[in-house]
Amino acid sequence: MRIAILLLNQGRGSGEVARQHVRYLLRMGHKVWFLYPGIGYGVEGAVNLDVPLHTDVMPVHEYLPSAGNKQKQVARMDYEEAVSYLPDYEAVLDQIAGEVDVIIGHHANLTAIATYHIAEKYNLPYTLFLHGTGIEPRHQGLWNDRVWEMISHAVQQADGIIVTTEYVRDELVKPLIDLPDDKFLVLPCGVDLDEFKPGNTDGIREKYDLPETYVICPGALTYSKGPQNVVEASKQYGEFAETIFIGDGELRSELEKKLSNRGRFLGFVSSEDKAKLINAATLLVAAPEKKEHFGIIYAEALAGGTPVVAYEGGGVASIITSGEGILTERDPRVLGEKVSWLLQNQKLREQMAVSCRARAEKHFSYPELVRRLSDWLSERVK
Repeated sequence: MRIAILLLNQGRGSGEVARQHVRYLLRMGHKVWFLYPGIGYGVEGAVNLDVPLHTDVMPVHEYLPSAGNKQKQVARMDYEEAVSYLPDYEAVLDQIAGEVDVIIGHHANLTAIATYHIAEKYNLPYTLFLHGTGIEPRHQGLWNDRVWEMISHAVQQADGIIVTTEYVRDELVKPLIDLPDDKFLVLPCGVDLDEFKPGNTDGIREKYDLPETYVICPGALTYSKGPQNVVEASKQYGEFAETIFIGDGELRSELEKKLSNRGRFLGFVSSEDKAKLINAATLLVAAPEKKEHFGIIYAEALAGGTPVVAYEGGGVASIITSGEGILTERDPRVLGEKVSWLLQNQKLREQMAVSCRARAEKHFSYPELVRRLSDWLSERVK
């Protein structure tokens, strides 16, 4: 097939999912056009096309204060500002529409509208990958109503909708846009099974002077990601293991004081070190304030053979079952007690570690996930 994949911007989580899809679709022999503003070199082997914007302000799903006035959340734009970006995306899609078989637009936002407009113009099938970060703002009362009507229409007219979890489908998409289940492909995010795997830990304990037993908590040090809940929970298990935080954010100095001698903050680490730190950890612990739509760190822990203790809710139950960890009520004390109990139960942890890796290989392997995507797209092209 000849596939075009359009992003609003480079992205983080959803952007990396798209890049992995491009890589594996190419390996399967498909031709792929990859498009977003500031793409640079993009993905080797793809036709990487920049989307020149009419302004220096990058439209984003979630605004980061560090970006200053160079970014703006699309869900907070008025109608005129939002639709002013559409010709930018549509112009690049228009250049290649005559060469492609199908278009995948990522997110329920301006890219969905642009994808719909060009697909309709050229009578092309198109699908939309609806990530939670794009559609959740509507539940929070955001999006200009006229813009949302355009987005909703694009979603309704799509030949198929991709989501990472049933939670995104049932709790985020369908309450806003009522679509039949058979229109959806539930396709989890994958993980690099060679990078995240038991035993891929060479030199990591020495580099960071880590103890034999430790709990890992990856993620931005922001309120929504919940590191404050893990710091509080560590009071229940600190005598058994240190908690190692990787990532940074505005809460760091405050949390360092509260954590005291129960652990450490490593700040940002390389992707290679992140994988090794997760692989070497005794447990991965997470307690986000917001219910997560998917949660890639849980799939990474599975692949590394690292059992998980985390808050229940959102899409996490589609990743972690009772065989690979414990999902607790959303209370730091309860979370800490479960971590403490599991730290003291080595035999169960060892059983969970085996189950973790097996589940990752079965459900979160990119080659298998992209094969499913390819088969599903083929049906829509036909």
